[in-house]
Amino acid sequence: MLDLLKEPVLATQEFFSLTGKALRNVFRSPHYGDDIVLQMDSIGVGSIPVVTLVGVFSGVVMAMQMAQALRDYGQVGRTGQIVSITLVRELGPVLTSLMVAGRNASGMASELGSMKVTEQIDAMRALGTDPIQKLVTPRLIATAFMLPLLTIISDFVGMVGGWAIAALTLDIGSKQYWNTAWQALSLSRDVPEGLLKPFVYAFIIALTGCYYGLRTTGGTQGVGRSTTQAVVMSIVLVFVVDVLLTRVFTHLGGA
Repeated sequence: MLDLLKEPVLATQEFFSLTGKALRNVFRSPHYGDDIVLQMDSIGVGSIPVVTLVGVFSGVVMAMQMAQALRDYGQVGRTGQIVSITLVRELGPVLTSLMVAGRNASGMASELGSMKVTEQIDAMRALGTDPIQKLVTPRLIATAFMLPLLTIISDFVGMVGGWAIAALTLDIGSKQYWNTAWQALSLSRDVPEGLLKPFVYAFIIALTGCYYGLRTTGGTQGVGRSTTQAVVMSIVLVFVVDVLLTRVFTHLGGA
């Protein structure tokens, strides 16, 4: 029994050790600003097409489903309200994070894994460069900065998709849709919740991708395994943390 627990306990310890070092390096020099900008471009700008596509179709599907349910109660006019609340509080942050995890956690794991198996990381250490400072921290900062912005884009295009369905098939005026969508959002609760969640998920995605990349062994096959593990684990952790954060916000809102 103890032998079975050794590996997951050791992995957890290594993950939190990497997390502590990466966070500490945020406040230490050098900061490698050029690397941060490059990662922002790769993670943020590179993810805009897929995030936009997912956001639009999320809004479209949400509007169609909610309108069908609300029609039974004669409240089809509240479609914009339901779409905005659902996207901003939950679907926007989670779906955006899942897309970024699938696209970028795998990229981080494969990049760092390739460097690990080709001994480039060992060479960096030999030259006196901290691999975590150079490779992990810039990816962490870039993801934490860009993921909330991507979530805002996803929320907005999702509402636009919902508006298109409302205007074209539900006979809901544009003014009515946008008024109900805007008035339904609480600037003191919904918006902070919708931005804090992706900020937390960004840490999970970046650190998980980097962690599995840095522990890669076994040549090219090991890189493939690390990439798969990084994507799967980051997605699972996003859902787990989402439950915890939702519970916290629900409790605070009820209080």
